[in-house]
Amino acid sequence: MDDMGEFRDAVTAWAAGGLGDPAHELAARLSVRAAVLLEGPSDVAAVNALAESRGRNLAAEGVCVLSIGGAMSVGRYAQLLGSPGLGLRLTGLCDEAERPYYARGFERASAAQQGFFVCAADLEDELIRALGVTRVEELVRAEGDLRALLTFLRQPAQQGRAPQQQFRRFFGTKKGRKIHYGRVLVEALDPDRVPAPLDGLISSL
Repeated sequence: MDDMGEFRDAVTAWAAGGLGDPAHELAARLSVRAAVLLEGPSDVAAVNALAESRGRNLAAEGVCVLSIGGAMSVGRYAQLLGSPGLGLRLTGLCDEAERPYYARGFERASAAQQGFFVCAADLEDELIRALGVTRVEELVRAEGDLRALLTFLRQPAQQGRAPQQQFRRFFGTKKGRKIHYGRVLVEALDPDRVPAPLDGLISSL
């Protein structure tokens, strides 16, 4: 495990009720300066993929990209990592429906209220719209998942749904698939087609 991975684990353990000393020690040793609070691991995959495509090594820059296990946990993590705790600069990415959790969490941690970025529905929706459903289907085919997609689309529940909604649901139907495609979709983006919330997040760091 890399050093920033060790720090992420220490923070996660701290947020779960463990001791904060390991996180404090690692933050000082690694010169961590900022934390990116994301709802889940697929968001982490997407953020890291875009940073890498732009020649950025966020860990080396002292930026911790962290999955917090759902938006309802943002207040806890913001308290630990923001000015009440480690004093890191906070930013993040969330779904529109989860905006209130982030707004309250950042406010209570005295973090900038405009410091996080909001996706219209969720990040997968933003990426599918940016690429277009034809390109997304090409990527699914290239990843060897076309047969699984066609089987999924034959399900009664998928009949009559918009292709964009179908793809969003498909990515969440198998463990690890959403994380995998978080990276695949980002790597397929043209530089000028990066969704605004994701672009704004990386540009702000």
